[in-house]
Amino acid sequence: MVNLLISQLRTLKGLEVGMAALAWLLIPLVAAIGAGLWGSWANRTRKVRGDGPELIGYARFCEAMERPRSGS
Repeated sequence: MVNLLISQLRTLKGLEVGMAALAWLLIPLVAAIGAGLWGSWANRTRKVRGDGPELIGYARFCEAMERPRSGS
């Protein structure tokens, strides 16, 4: 079955059809390589930042919520 398909590819338009099939097979290969590169980049270890800025912001939020309302 596979040999029959390959022989038909050669006889239709010669090398052009075979190259077109090769190009269509290269598209998923390039996409898989791109996905692997993106996955390794997305999973990289990042510089760990302390909890300082988050805790300072949370403390300011708590202070703001504890203040009595003004104006009403």
